[in-house]
Amino acid sequence: MTTTFFLVRHAAHGLLDRVLVGRTPRIGLSDDGRRQARTLAARLAREELTAVHSSPRERAQETANPIAAAARTVVTLAPDLDEIDVGEWTGRSFEEIGRDPRWRVWNEQRARARTPGGESMREVQERAVRVLDHLARAHPEGRIAAVSHGDVIRAALLHYLGLELDAYDRIEVSPAGISTLVVGAWGARILALNERVAA
Repeated sequence: MTTTFFLVRHAAHGLLDRVLVGRTPRIGLSDDGRRQARTLAARLAREELTAVHSSPRERAQETANPIAAAARTVVTLAPDLDEIDVGEWTGRSFEEIGRDPRWRVWNEQRARARTPGGESMREVQERAVRVLDHLARAHPEGRIAAVSHGDVIRAALLHYLGLELDAYDRIEVSPAGISTLVVGAWGARILALNERVAA
């Protein structure tokens, strides 16, 4: 028996690529992001989803809601799908963070580094894999959309690929991108990586 996951990065918000929003509250989707969410919902409606789980962040829930509506189900919040806690960097511009020497360490040593006052990538990976493994056991033969965040999805995919966390930048996970993962007692297989259905 296998469980199929559609790992969905939330759609675009207005601060994308300018600010490390992290767990900043009340960051919702932009107009483009809402359009992307509708396109994602139409694409995933063909997959006969049995459940939709989402990070508690507003931008993730706003992405998940139309997906769940199209699947005639409801969104279940999953705290383990939450964005990385980036600590002191939360809400700061990438220009500002780029002057912090710890930022370079974070990006060059993801397997060992920790965000200042926040999480390590290893902790993020552990919780992401924990929730996916739990859902696979709870929903054998399930078809589940899991709406989360770029680095959380990367961390999970690296685990199932058997790659180290320092390889995080080898995987592109775009806003509104879908990566399809199948998990069973025999192991795991990635069927699609960063499918772009909404530019």
